[in-house]
Amino acid sequence: MSIPNIEENKNNTQFYSIPINGGVATELKNIPNGLNIKTAPDADNIKLSPNGKKVAYSKDVKLKPTKSTDLYPQLQKSNAYVYNSLNQRHWDTWEDGSYSHIFVADNVADVALRDVDIMPTELFDCPQKPHGGSEDFIFTPDSKQIVYVCKKKYGTAYAVSTNTDLYLYDIESKHTQNLTEKMMGYDTNPLFSNHGKYMAWLSMKTDGFESDKNELWMMDWNTKEKFNLSVNWDENINEFYWDENDEKIYFISPYKGTVQLFEINIQTKSVRQITTGTFDITGICNQIVNTLIVTRTDMNHATEIFNVDLIKGSMYQLTHVNDQFYKNIQMCPVKERYTEINRDETLFSWVIYPPDFDSNKKYPVLLYCQGGPQSALSQFYSFRWNFQLMASQGYIVIAPNRTGMPGWGTEWNANISKDWGGNPMRDYLAAVDEISTESYVDKSRIGAVGASYGGYSVFMLAGIHEGRFKTFISHCGLFDLKSWYGTTEELWFANWDIGGAYWDTDNRDAQYSYKNFSPSNFVKNWNTPILIIQGGRDYRVPIEQGLQAFQAAQLKGIESRFYIFLMKIIGC
Repeated sequence: MSIPNIEENKNNTQFYSIPINGGVATELKNIPNGLNIKTAPDADNIKLSPNGKKVAYSKDVKLKPTKSTDLYPQLQKSNAYVYNSLNQRHWDTWEDGSYSHIFVADNVADVALRDVDIMPTELFDCPQKPHGGSEDFIFTPDSKQIVYVCKKKYGTAYAVSTNTDLYLYDIESKHTQNLTEKMMGYDTNPLFSNHGKYMAWLSMKTDGFESDKNELWMMDWNTKEKFNLSVNWDENINEFYWDENDEKIYFISPYKGTVQLFEINIQTKSVRQITTGTFDITGICNQIVNTLIVTRTDMNHATEIFNVDLIKGSMYQLTHVNDQFYKNIQMCPVKERYTEINRDETLFSWVIYPPDFDSNKKYPVLLYCQGGPQSALSQFYSFRWNFQLMASQGYIVIAPNRTGMPGWGTEWNANISKDWGGNPMRDYLAAVDEISTESYVDKSRIGAVGASYGGYSVFMLAGIHEGRFKTFISHCGLFDLKSWYGTTEELWFANWDIGGAYWDTDNRDAQYSYKNFSPSNFVKNWNTPILIIQGGRDYRVPIEQGLQAFQAAQLKGIESRFYIFLMKIIGC
């Protein structure tokens, strides 16, 4: 359980146990029969081999000089960094010449001895930066090998590619083999079946497309033959867990505005939905016979632990960590809404109403624009974008599942690429126009808010809304696509979603995007008050985006305010 500490400005983690059929939670201060393996002080993501004789962990290794003092020792007062290739920075960190490597060591009386770098001298990372963790490597069932995730590319090739692979390292021979050499997109999350016969993992097909369909693949560990288990499933797979008998795999997937639990038969590849309801299944913890332990959330409730009857799909709540707070809060009603749009399609939205909503009164409306741009707008509970905080101030919040979101088929999910300012903006305007027909909507008080691509959407809407909105809030939004392309770091994302470089005049997709979908091209139409929020260490949407937007608003005489968090990344 994570407990916020306001004075220390951090979360503190405590461990508890609870009976799977319900009962009182007990804090675990000392874990019975637990191991306290002694490793290097800078070791992270520690894993014990199945036979207990080996331990693996990640550790940073300095391999490349980047500081001026590394290159020129006589310049000890210099604090410059020197780069000759991309990526010189990533997410919120400047490259310092250190790489995260996997080490394997003997476990002798719970002490890691004779550790070996399984990636010696390689200028690559495992776990993957910036968000990779212990899921990026795993021992084989016989404890003789390690499977790990790595993108073995460097410089520009690294910056434009999503092609990670699964590598098999033999501990005795120190030989490394690429298990997914001809699979060109992301390959991640290797997990062996309980009896060790199969290995499953998540895989995307297309290099450079970070939001491609995330498919579930399986390898027969003896023959190394590969199978796509999710070929008949038209959605992404977020997380998966092996059935205790190795006959099925349980997984969670965005589905029609929520995230639900499913199972797939590894022989027939048939999929069965297990849970339904207005909530998100956010994680799978364990299986006990016909019960699965999961975490669950919804827009009115932070994450709690539930057990799921795998036959009936019924759920029982095990933890009630936040009940003491909820009893003093009047919850905001959350309802579904469907809007017919011009493309002979139906747009789904979540609508969050104020407490004590009265249809005979008038209410202001906030349009929430999701980031991503291909991330799900489901029943998540956010501590940054908390819809209840907005609605409790008297606003109706409408949150459309516009073009580009998972949960409505892979075609709908993919259609936002190279169309950022097209159908997604039409979806937003259609949702606002439709809800504005309600008698309880105050059409003179409609605003729009959003972060990252949602912040881009706010900037874009500011130039095309034709008087619909009375105020805007853009949080880490993209304002000018040309300057963004020249400063963002994950260029695979820009190349795929925008179409490519602005100087490539023969690239029709890219030229169309820069001309028609860059908010800076529509600033001449800006006339509405705007709040702009920016993080100084957000290198995916760098600081110049917010600065340019604020400067444009000020020079046009528009009421505007700029919040800058210089040392923070606060995107989406």
